[in-house]
Amino acid sequence: MADLVPIPLALFTRLEAAGLDVDAVLRKAKLARSRFNVARPQGTTAEFFALWRAVEACGADPSLGLRLGVKALTDEENVVALAALHSATLGEGLQKLARYKRLVCPERITIEMKAGEARLSLEWLFADEDPPTLLTDLVFSGLVNLAQHGTKTEVRPLRLELRRRRAHEALLRRHFRCELRFDAPEDRLVFDEAALALPMVNRNAQLLAVLVPGLELAIAQEERARTLADDVRLALGESMCGDRPAITKVARSLGMSARTMQRRLEELGTTYQDVLDEVRHRLARRLLANTDLGLGEVAFLLGFEEVNSFSRAFHGWESTTPAKWRAAKGEAP
Repeated sequence: MADLVPIPLALFTRLEAAGLDVDAVLRKAKLARSRFNVARPQGTTAEFFALWRAVEACGADPSLGLRLGVKALTDEENVVALAALHSATLGEGLQKLARYKRLVCPERITIEMKAGEARLSLEWLFADEDPPTLLTDLVFSGLVNLAQHGTKTEVRPLRLELRRRRAHEALLRRHFRCELRFDAPEDRLVFDEAALALPMVNRNAQLLAVLVPGLELAIAQEERARTLADDVRLALGESMCGDRPAITKVARSLGMSARTMQRRLEELGTTYQDVLDEVRHRLARRLLANTDLGLGEVAFLLGFEEVNSFSRAFHGWESTTPAKWRAAKGEAP
């Protein structure tokens, strides 16, 4: 999977309509306007995040992401959204969205069924930090809009879980009309599992018969390019929530022995410990920068047995302590 995110020109039109100076936003993001003088502009995840952080820094209304999200997933040019909207049921549509979204950009949507709930989690696969709040709001608003637009019913989530610190709670509650949780381990939107049986009013089996083969071919081509290191990163990202990331457990989830997995990783020029450190480092930065969780809680979520072990590992990554790194991050403009 390439680290390329579409940056549609329609986004700039909508930002201008919201009263923002697009040239000022691009300067703040350190992106040249000439980059977008092509048919299908793209940027890396870091550049896309920088663009949205610049939107925030240039005085965007906190409701902007929510408002843009109402339009995001119903764009008729988005073949993935079309496949979701023309599915038989909401559940089928969300599964198609989760399966094919990575063909549009390096963002993963996972769906877990548990205790009568359908839990949709978001992850940007090439991100070194949490996504900007406006962008997360846009994506979640788009998911709810897809559910409501597709079923023509007032589908409401049961709960919205956010990695971020508590902020704009009343605004989010008015928009989503559900329970809110901040400082969560991951960004997650939760629906009642029963809602997934709702029919999509514009379902079109003939259109899907045209769209799906091409999407599946693209998925197959992408999977042929994946490496075992990619699979290990994903497995660690999914399981790292207080569990000790044992190599045997990860290898078992990938259908092989720990010895075989380690050998195949070495053939790729890396080791399980290298991949584990990479994933822990990335998640540690996210949790320290974007939540108020204590160091002990962060250490626990990353699978460290004690805070001192986490502090030593973090010092090796950043040449400073977690507390000093967090303080410096908070003071940055």
